[in-house]
Amino acid sequence: MPPKPTTQSPLQALTGRPIGLVMAHIDEADHAIDELSYFGTESIRLPALEVLPGESDAAADLLAARVAAVRQTLAVGAKDAPVIVAPVHALMQAVPRYEQIKKLSRIVRPGERIQPEELMSWLADAGYTRRETIDEPGEFAVRGGIIDVFPAGGTSVEPVRLDFFGDELERLTEIDLETMGSDRRIDSVEFIAAALDPNLADEGTSFLNVIPDRAIAVVCETLEVTEQARGYFERVTDSRGVYGPPAVFKLLQDRFHAFCEINQFSAPAASAEIVVDLPIMPLPPLSRELSEAVEELAGLAEVKGRTTLIPCETQAEGQRLGELLTQYAPKLKPKPISKVGYIHRGFVYEPDDGPSLAIIPYHELVHRFHARRGTRRMRAGRAMDTFLEIEPGDFVVHTEHGIARFEGLRLMDPDRLGKSRAVGPPKKKRKDEEGELQEFLTLEFADGSQLHVPALKVDLIQKYIGGFNGKPPLSKLGGTRWKKQKEKVVESVRDLASELLRVRAARESLPGVRFPGDTTWQKEFEAEFPYQETDDQLAAMISIKKDQQSER
Repeated sequence: MPPKPTTQSPLQALTGRPIGLVMAHIDEADHAIDELSYFGTESIRLPALEVLPGESDAAADLLAARVAAVRQTLAVGAKDAPVIVAPVHALMQAVPRYEQIKKLSRIVRPGERIQPEELMSWLADAGYTRRETIDEPGEFAVRGGIIDVFPAGGTSVEPVRLDFFGDELERLTEIDLETMGSDRRIDSVEFIAAALDPNLADEGTSFLNVIPDRAIAVVCETLEVTEQARGYFERVTDSRGVYGPPAVFKLLQDRFHAFCEINQFSAPAASAEIVVDLPIMPLPPLSRELSEAVEELAGLAEVKGRTTLIPCETQAEGQRLGELLTQYAPKLKPKPISKVGYIHRGFVYEPDDGPSLAIIPYHELVHRFHARRGTRRMRAGRAMDTFLEIEPGDFVVHTEHGIARFEGLRLMDPDRLGKSRAVGPPKKKRKDEEGELQEFLTLEFADGSQLHVPALKVDLIQKYIGGFNGKPPLSKLGGTRWKKQKEKVVESVRDLASELLRVRAARESLPGVRFPGDTTWQKEFEAEFPYQETDDQLAAMISIKKDQQSER
């Protein structure tokens, strides 16, 4: 498919005004953001809710991103000139008004006096879901004076822990989801609503009313934009909070300083006051034979007065490009400019009275296209995950005391536990905090003895998964039997390890096939992999290579 030429940067340079760029498809808007970033142009992205109005399963990160886009656009100053990019579906969906935005976002800082109950109420009203433990954006969990929150989006994307001392936010730290430990202190966090009140749809406004009226509206492929808008509107069953295509185009044409259409596949509008033919052409088809494709690239770059730019998505692609030019076009002068970044489709800009420009993305040169999609971070299992599967009456194993029966969670004052036993250091309190309740896990051992474990020490407990038929015998609290059992297990593990070492030693004495190390081509091939490997994948690859290159 030929490229769709864009003129945002020159338009900004000539006018000094913000640009409102309307695209027909969501992926085209994403490509535009990537391309603007490549040229260092400031941009704001308004995502579309990828569900029909009235549906309740809109992603929390999309809702938060829309609120953040409104906040960014409202902050555009008199001398600012960003490019504001939106698919037409996003413009048809209402956004909160200025006075509503204040209610949909909140910034908290250590040292502030905040009622924890009031913050929990705000989170619930903002669409956050209360869980036993947080896993996904838009969730929060409460344990005593600690509130864990996974922000839905905006400027804060990492899960955070708020540690209260009464009504004062004493500490604010980021959380490692794998261990649920709080490691790095932060100065502030912004919470943006994870869901919008359906009643706000009637009270919302068009995002076009948020963009400064001094901006220039640019519509890319008007007929396609119109068709996509019409198709979306026809699928709407509840029109609340949805603007029809005529209303959107009326705002685009009437509200802004100027209205501009960029059409490559259709004729200009008959009502257009000025029609400009842009000297932009699609790249000629490049050969699928790499050597011939590089020679054809050299032919495009050798045109007198032409600058050739080859965007590469990684440094490895740039290095490979240099090798290809050295091998197949050694006499090419001047050399094309290579810069790391992403341009979806290349083109040739060739005016009648000025220097020309050819942009040839590396992936078009080598005919390698792939989907550019974000991936969610994978996390390892946690002790908290195991605890969530435990029900009252289940058998559990305490690391230090052995097998017990889980009786449930209780709110208790650690200073008034009486004769019951509690594990973990007592929390220091101020005088005005006497009687503060904390969550404890109550475990019952043999002879009816009970042990109260603070919820923060849940990593000491695991669900019993032994192979014992029937009910396992409960351990005696304070007895020596559990300690002797652990010592026997350690001895058995040591014997097993000795046997494994003996087998390993026998295998090491036998000759094997040793494969050569990675060649330059292998390293370049791996470096051009378009996705980011996980830590586990990298560790597995290193282990496999070491084993293959070993003589045993």
